[in-house]
Amino acid sequence: MPGVVRRYLTRFPAERSRLRPLLDRLADPADLFARTSMSGHITGSAFVVDPRRGAMLMVHHATLDRWLQPGGHVDAGESPRDGAARETWEETGLQRFTPSDWARDPMLPLDIDPHMIPANAARGERQHFHFDFRYLFLADSTQELSGQDGEVKGVRWVPLETLHDGDPQGAWGIVVAKLQDVLQGRRLH
Repeated sequence: MPGVVRRYLTRFPAERSRLRPLLDRLADPADLFARTSMSGHITGSAFVVDPRRGAMLMVHHATLDRWLQPGGHVDAGESPRDGAARETWEETGLQRFTPSDWARDPMLPLDIDPHMIPANAARGERQHFHFDFRYLFLADSTQELSGQDGEVKGVRWVPLETLHDGDPQGAWGIVVAKLQDVLQGRRLH
């Protein structure tokens, strides 16, 4: 994964400080993909976008009680992109979606988001980082959806321009700008 992170920072050098927790974690020899690693681990999620309608697929995450993009932990032997695709199918029932080759580098995520996950006593987990590798997928939003029982309270398509509504930290602003640039054919740095 260090190579992917290096290529990402070559394209988005201004994000180095935002990725500091991941860069620090890369020095730790513990398995980056092990869910049991409380020093932080890699997850994969999907920005599934219908470019014709300017909408993105979102799930209402049951545990966090928030609308987020589909995603989760990466299974053994999976890449973060493959994990993001699997989680999309499992959480939404979406049947047809394809990875975007926006960067001509299939393993390069459109975004990497280090974020803190709260402690979960029921799972015996203390607070820890998820280093979310977020990949762009394209789909037709007229497909039937079905939320995953237990993990997902709802599934819906959301207009891209409303993603950062109610986002006090402005985290969605970076994502929306990248998505709009890619969808409008502009080259990302």
